[in-house]
Amino acid sequence: MNKETLLRATHSGQIEIAGFKIDCYNLSNGERALSRIGFLKAIGRRGKAKGGRRYDSEFQTPVFLTASNIKGLITNDIIENSKPIMFSDLTGNESIGYRANLLPATAYLFAEALDRGLLKTNQKHIGEQSKILVKGFLNVSIISLVDEATGYQYDRERNELQSILKAYISEELMPWQKRFPDIFYREIFRLNGWDYTVRNIHNKPSVVGAWTNKLIYGQLPKGVLDELKRKTPKSLAGHYLARFHQSLTEDIGNPHLHAQLSSVIAVMQISDEWKQFISNFNKLVSRRTGQLELTFEDLEFKEGANKTSSPTSIDNHLRGLLNVPPENKDR
Repeated sequence: MNKETLLRATHSGQIEIAGFKIDCYNLSNGERALSRIGFLKAIGRRGKAKGGRRYDSEFQTPVFLTASNIKGLITNDIIENSKPIMFSDLTGNESIGYRANLLPATAYLFAEALDRGLLKTNQKHIGEQSKILVKGFLNVSIISLVDEATGYQYDRERNELQSILKAYISEELMPWQKRFPDIFYREIFRLNGWDYTVRNIHNKPSVVGAWTNKLIYGQLPKGVLDELKRKTPKSLAGHYLARFHQSLTEDIGNPHLHAQLSSVIAVMQISDEWKQFISNFNKLVSRRTGQLELTFEDLEFKEGANKTSSPTSIDNHLRGLLNVPPENKDR
């Protein structure tokens, strides 16, 4: 194979599963690979093929999967995944490996063959070793093991986060539009027993802004709220000079915001008071994620929470330049 056409390893490391250590790699096409030698040793075979035979484009199925007595257990997926991978490691040396998912599949296959009494005497040690591997795979994912060992998990998380932020957050600050309907605030006032008057609407307790972050923005993908806080301009006095939603994209960010608002308002409308709303809200979140998100303490109103510093005249001037309405605690 032409070295220029080889896949290349972008990350490398060593996993340990059930006491076996195997060199592993993340490849440039997104595959996770295990070294051939480490793979073979892990299932109880020799580290080298007999006669030093190499795997090439003409020999696609490993010897350990060609035995006639286990053919009935071999699926098309196993055959497809068993094709060896030629790649260059981080030092540029040509290497041979197998897709990481082949190891648990092979271990399960030989463990089952052993239980069924299909293995010959010279294969039983592979079955016994495979059963040990199977126990090791009960609580871990081979993909997670490889990504943790190579350090790729951190790059993957950063890449995934960047993709999410790019989808949700626009490069430029969008012109202000009314995104939070009056009913959202009316329900907050009703559930807390507050008078919904013109004066109170325009002078909401500052805690309403914190609740909005937890109930609405905090339910967007992880990392979005932090990026909105980072990106939204502030005055020298620390006041936000724009609404968070002005930095959301029109095609993904704001539609998700609208959907979250609609869900929260619907839960508010079937609740009689604030504590009941929190309980109902958590039921909604639990159905979506399997986890409870907020406690009453997270959304509790405390006396004095409505005390906020007023924006300065400079703040108001900057808001005017950014086309943002006067402060009303709407994030």
